Amino acid sequence: MEEIWTEKYRPKILDEVVGQNEIVERLKAYVKTKNVPHLLFAGPAGTGKTTCALALAKELFTDTWKQNFIELNASDERGIGIIRGKIKDFARTAPIGKAQFKIIFLDEADALTSDAQSALRRTIEKYTRICRFILSVNYSSKIIEPIQSRCTVFRFSPIKKDDIEEHILKISKSEKLDISDDGLETLIFISRGDLRKAINVLQVGASTDKKITAELLYETSATAKPEDVKKLIDTALSGNFMSARNLLYDLLIKYGLSGEDIIKQIHQSIFDIAIPEESKIRLIEKTGEIEFRLIEGSNAHIQLEALLAQFVYEGGKLR
Repeated sequence: MEEIWTEKYRPKILDEVVGQNEIVERLKAYVKTKNVPHLLFAGPAGTGKTTCALALAKELFTDTWKQNFIELNASDERGIGIIRGKIKDFARTAPIGKAQFKIIFLDEADALTSDAQSALRRTIEKYTRICRFILSVNYSSKIIEPIQSRCTVFRFSPIKKDDIEEHILKISKSEKLDISDDGLETLIFISRGDLRKAINVLQVGASTDKKITAELLYETSATAKPEDVKKLIDTALSGNFMSARNLLYDLLIKYGLSGEDIIKQIHQSIFDIAIPEESKIRLIEKTGEIEFRLIEGSNAHIQLEALLAQFVYEGGKLR
């Protein structure tokens, strides 16, 4: 079975981490002193939070890193049970070998309930001498203040275009892929700073054809072409609701997009259309409202049609 490329090409050491140079330098300083505080890694998905935690553990503990490091996902078990069970059991046992402490990496820690976070705070306090915690979150604001104050916060930024491009070209060369210029641009557009997503999309495309083009990537990644989304918006703004509705359903069927996918692409396209800023503000507000309704479980087709109707209405005020 072919190995998943995100794991195959995951950096093994801190110096190989892509696009987070300042964070890497600070983590290397911890390795040098053989001492690590509790850490809070905050930032979007696919920016290197898990990779940095793994690389840090490997460089700190070398041969015994697997015995002194555990990775848990808080979104699997959100309640207080995971704190009283797996985390506490690992935290209270002594480190293996010459290590002075062990590391618990808790991914998606912002999914923990308030009670679980309170229990985690007590566990952090009790076992600080022999255990360090690294919490990975998308939103640091969802972590209670007593935990935040005990951690050094690292904020991960979306990976820059040049860094994604360099890493993708390296993988393409290793996998003997022929990636076109428009294919590379499309990959960067689809990933939006998420390197893991870029690698996954590249692997899916490569499973279909060794020649990676923009057309192939749009078809295999459930992403609509920007020009198709722009045509949808322009048609609605021109006042032709039924034609816009037909274009919407073409996108849904052709690309297999979900309502949330289309909303994200519409939101991104609004900033590029030539309408007054006041109109953009109203459309962004309506787009946000529709996205919230979709997340809450509303019917995607009805909500998207309601959004198109708003575009038609806004276009009518401009004509």
